Amino acid sequence: MGHGGDVIAELTTDHEEVELLFTRLEELPPGDPRRKLYADQATIELVRHAVAEEAYLYPAVRTHVPSGDALADRELEDHASAERTMKDLERCEANDPEFDRLISRLMTEIRTHVADEEGNLFPRLRESCSAEILNELGNKVRQAKKTAPTRPHPSAPDKPPANKLLAPGIGTVDRMRDALSGRGKDS
Repeated sequence: MGHGGDVIAELTTDHEEVELLFTRLEELPPGDPRRKLYADQATIELVRHAVAEEAYLYPAVRTHVPSGDALADRELEDHASAERTMKDLERCEANDPEFDRLISRLMTEIRTHVADEEGNLFPRLRESCSAEILNELGNKVRQAKKTAPTRPHPSAPDKPPANKLLAPGIGTVDRMRDALSGRGKDS
């Protein structure tokens, strides 16, 4: 992840990449070990994406969009729910009966969240912000994704300033664990 453009283009491209991973996963039969690889890769991308949104997108929504506090709070609730699902999914192998239930729930949560962001939040943000602000946010989101965690941490803070202070350290530990385990490298 890290595509260029304003924040809306950046995050929309992330959404498309995760949807492609979900589609690949759905094309495989239940129990196929590659389903776990795609689920892990989707989790990595989703966590990085969510951390960047929480650090920069939602504070901007609160500042620039009318009724932005309520909108940002709802998006954070979506993130918290999906992160709990990803945490549960992390413990399952593809042949675990719980895997299919959890991946189905995660895909539903994410697809609903994406539809809301793209159909509601992004248009409202575009109406409320200048191109300069949207481009600056895109750059900040790209930078945040580089150091963001790659594993779900449901109890980690999701609002500035605490999330901005802790995320890079947690991200370093996650990337070290991923490198040692090979997680995210085979999909």
